[in-house]
Amino acid sequence: MGDDRRLVAVVALAQGMAAAHTPRESWRAAALGACRALSGGFAALSVWERDLGRLRVLVNVGDRAADEDEFPEAEAYPVHQFPEITEFLHERWVAGGEPDAWVETAQGPAAGRPGYCHQRVAALRRRGRGSCVVAPIVLHGRAWGELYVARAVDTPVFGRADADFATVLAAVVAAGLAQTERLEEARRLAFTDALTGLANRRAVDVRLEEAVERHRAEGVVVSLVVCDLNGLKRVNDTLGHAVGDRLLERFGSVLSLCGAMLPGALAARLGGDEFCLLAVGPPADDVVKVADDLCRRAGELELGEGVACGVASTEDPIGPVSSARRLFRLADAAQYRAKAVRAARPVVAGREGPDDPVVRLADEPSQERAGERRRFRGRR
Repeated sequence: MGDDRRLVAVVALAQGMAAAHTPRESWRAAALGACRALSGGFAALSVWERDLGRLRVLVNVGDRAADEDEFPEAEAYPVHQFPEITEFLHERWVAGGEPDAWVETAQGPAAGRPGYCHQRVAALRRRGRGSCVVAPIVLHGRAWGELYVARAVDTPVFGRADADFATVLAAVVAAGLAQTERLEEARRLAFTDALTGLANRRAVDVRLEEAVERHRAEGVVVSLVVCDLNGLKRVNDTLGHAVGDRLLERFGSVLSLCGAMLPGALAARLGGDEFCLLAVGPPADDVVKVADDLCRRAGELELGEGVACGVASTEDPIGPVSSARRLFRLADAAQYRAKAVRAARPVVAGREGPDDPVVRLADEPSQERAGERRRFRGRR
């Protein structure tokens, strides 16, 4: 491949990773870009998990063998089988060397170091590949993993020039991975409550919209628990906001613990003393049971005065739920009623008969009167 074509390939790889929206998309773009740049038939990206002492394959692209999934769940190899991933860092790189790529063939060692690796050679033969080029990836000054590109038996064997080019590609991949990490951190901060570490209102809005769409398309059960932590103002006024923050953090931990009982549930702080739990899939009765446990645990917190908790679920008789806004209003109205009657247990929308007061309150906001109920603040 000429210099111009290689430059185009490098740019294409970088652009592909920059356009990725998720880590998986970034991994796939890295492997595909490298595979095309090196005229390979197969490529993989693996990460070195130091704590587990293994190389874990993140993605396989190209002509995959029967045992090679695109995004494997459990394809990993003990790092002692491939010591070259650490050799350059612990020996050559520390001594001033570079993390150069190398080539191996189905017949044994070829261009570059570290040379013959029985496991890789055996894998090439087993999967009908003639040669591979392996490039260590360095991220934040540490060995992160490796880029692996292979060619079929009936194609030209990789040479020294290919190994040198793979070293360049690995550096481009490392830059793309660093950018992906920064974007993921930015997204995490954008959807996380800084005080409690729970999801924030923005995250709930996005997930609830998606959940209601699934409910409309597939009939999946969507349940929302909205709760208001009692006694926060008193704590802030008498003991200070630092103590109030600790109360919010403690309740956030309780909410997270209870939410873990519902697979995939999202625990969030909406703002101030308002929290919620969004569950997609579990039966409504399971959600109510968790909400009941939440009320009990909140009542045991040392500084607070319990919690007012409301539940709304598409599985209950609340009428059609065509929007996230309506389900939110129902859960919020149930929480308001729980607060108004000082209920020690959750109030559930739709479970008080045909003329359920919670459903009526949620669906007739235009008739609300001063002192009858609080306004739904910021509800979409």
